[in-house]
Amino acid sequence: MSDIPLRTADTEMDDGRNIDLAIGGLSGEGASQLTHGKTQREPGTRALWSRMPESSQADPTYYDWPMLKEPVWEWEIPLYYYLGGLAGTSLALASAAQLRRTDGLGDLIRQCRWIGIAGVTAGGVCLIRDLGRPSRFLNMLRVFRPTSPMNVGAWILSGAGGAAFTTLALSRTRGLLGAAGDCSGYLAGVFGMGLASYTGVLVGNSVIPVWQESRKVLPILFAASGMTSTASMLEILREDQPSRRVTYVFGLAGRIAELAAIKVMERQLSVVPRVARPLKRGKSALIWKAATIATGASLAMMMLPKQTRRKRVISGILGTLGSLMMRYAINAAGTPSAQDPRASFYQQRERLAAAGGTR
Repeated sequence: MSDIPLRTADTEMDDGRNIDLAIGGLSGEGASQLTHGKTQREPGTRALWSRMPESSQADPTYYDWPMLKEPVWEWEIPLYYYLGGLAGTSLALASAAQLRRTDGLGDLIRQCRWIGIAGVTAGGVCLIRDLGRPSRFLNMLRVFRPTSPMNVGAWILSGAGGAAFTTLALSRTRGLLGAAGDCSGYLAGVFGMGLASYTGVLVGNSVIPVWQESRKVLPILFAASGMTSTASMLEILREDQPSRRVTYVFGLAGRIAELAAIKVMERQLSVVPRVARPLKRGKSALIWKAATIATGASLAMMMLPKQTRRKRVISGILGTLGSLMMRYAINAAGTPSAQDPRASFYQQRERLAAAGGTR
């Protein structure tokens, strides 16, 4: 054992992958992917070995060393989550309003479709920027793999964008082209519902403890937050009375559902307190609490009597901030959850105990 070299600060690449350059290296296409700055480690873990570790029999882990690699997603991905939710629920709302177009909702439909197109376009840019090259996104469309949330998401994003562009281009035509535009509008709504929720499936389909433990509620939370995002954007932009009624009901349902999903997620994570730690302490917890407060304040503002333009705008701004920060909080929670060597072990022992085994 004395001949085994210890990890030192001079030989370790502290970029989230922890490669000891004295005994190994990186090669291939993925080796060029970079992360910025040193990562924040969970208190109690050691970044480097100063001595040979010993495993504790009372609380065994793998030498107190994290068993998972940290996620390398940066700011583009949580922004993509927000834009996808905004675009998806906007297209779904436009599709629903299309059924009652005679009620003076034509302007609302066009507004929602423009928001949807803008969100899909900006979200695609964020996704491609994270991938590094546009060809990597196109390569995901070479096959259709229902078991891969990332592959299905690429198809949903492409389908939502294509259907939204088609229906907007044909919206003022008549005859067969007009009918095709209407069909594309309904199709965009279907893709929109998938776009608003699939990112929650993508995050939950992970070994990161805080994400995996909340995998059942994340798609609901993301979809509800998308409803809040769309309603908040319309509260800031729109004024006419028919649209205002629809926006109010849509936004009220979204905010209530989002706050309820947040509480359900916190309750699920509390089953294994170690897994819930990233949402109770540190930077991710601060963002999470701020998001919850902003969404709750937005709900309170829109329920005040004698609604004015100013109150609606404030409610819209608070709802937008809450929805955006919620995505960033969940993304930020992944790093300390992966770095905590006990989170995964405690999670596995709890499941083993629940299945009738021993801890």
